Amino acid sequence: MSDGDQSARRPRRADARRNEGALLDAAATVFVASGVEAPVRDIAAEAGVGTATIYRHFPTRADLIIAVYRHQVEACADAGPALLASCPSPYAALGRWIDLFVDFLVTKHGLAGVLQSDNAGFENLHAYFIDRLVPVCTQLLDAAKAAGEISTPLSALELMRGVGNLCIGAERSVDYDARRLVGVLVAGLRRTG
Repeated sequence: MSDGDQSARRPRRADARRNEGALLDAAATVFVASGVEAPVRDIAAEAGVGTATIYRHFPTRADLIIAVYRHQVEACADAGPALLASCPSPYAALGRWIDLFVDFLVTKHGLAGVLQSDNAGFENLHAYFIDRLVPVCTQLLDAAKAAGEISTPLSALELMRGVGNLCIGAERSVDYDARRLVGVLVAGLRRTG
């Protein structure tokens, strides 16, 4: 086995994973503020690294965009169970998770044009998104229903689509407050009386 084969199979160090996560968070922040065509130097400045570090991790812009997308999906997926464990009620956990989902969607819509390109790396991202996030939303909805806090015939996928549709306007206008509108939707799930 060559040295290259051994290094490819070696797990990455924890600090390398943290550094990559910080880099992806910085890229997402810049993408939200300036779009996916923002200069790499802006991402490097936000992350506090040199541009060579970004290119070492992500040789192409497409590689970086895919990695940001996956990183954000994982963060959103991981947040669901954590919120259920830490929030005062399942409904509160659902509301907080939907806020995180809105933040993700606003970034995702900014990536939409690139994600629809012919790049083979983008083909499976929608399925990945659905596979990772629908079960989390289902868990949150089911917990809130079981607690008697909400009453809705909506499935998790229907709720996520509704939230997604309310987020579409955010990319067109800085005055559009997707979170506020989604808050009205989530409030409408609340069981009254």
